[in-house]
Amino acid sequence: METNPFKKDSTQYHDWEVLKDLKWHCTKCDLQSGQAKTWQVWRQEKGIQLDKDEKGNWYKNILCPTCGIKTVHRKLKSLAILDETKSRSGISAYLARKVKNFYNNEEAIFLREFSPRELEVDHKFPQIRWKSDEEENKSSMTNDEIKQKFILLTRSNNLLKSRQCEKCVKTGIRGNFPGIYFWYDGNKNWNGIDEYDENGCIGCFWYNPYKWREELNNKVNNK
Repeated sequence: METNPFKKDSTQYHDWEVLKDLKWHCTKCDLQSGQAKTWQVWRQEKGIQLDKDEKGNWYKNILCPTCGIKTVHRKLKSLAILDETKSRSGISAYLARKVKNFYNNEEAIFLREFSPRELEVDHKFPQIRWKSDEEENKSSMTNDEIKQKFILLTRSNNLLKSRQCEKCVKTGIRGNFPGIYFWYDGNKNWNGIDEYDENGCIGCFWYNPYKWREELNNKVNNK
């Protein structure tokens, strides 16, 4: 049996102890990790195997007997921890350095330069909308391919982006830069063909902060 992989007394240690019975648990009543990004990291970087619902989601919306409402539940598929984390994350250490060099270590939200260790390579298209984990990205990706696919975020802003995207999936209402209700393509309503359609994200600040600023500045300057 696998031992708890997290530091004792941490939030994630607590959640592992709850989930190790391999049953569905309410994220409101039983679990302390409330961010979708946390569970993506568990699965893609830590090698922890989470279970899916009947629709292929890494969670299950079911009635919680404790709080009496329908909530998001999480479940471990197995206590075995996989080693192939690089193939699940899809980004090798070499490619991560390449992306950071391309962006000159500039964080996409506030355009500040950070040390490389403070930055995370994040997919513009949120993982919560993926049908399945992607294959490993080639280290030979061109600058255009990097620009098309990735941005750099600090850990806190990466979590903030994840919260915005998770809310969009649940409500169909796209996120905005705080207090600025502008989408350079479409409007506040997410309008993809299905929940996995990347085209539904185009125009949103959280999908492409650089393009969003460019289009907003064009509108302001043209006026």
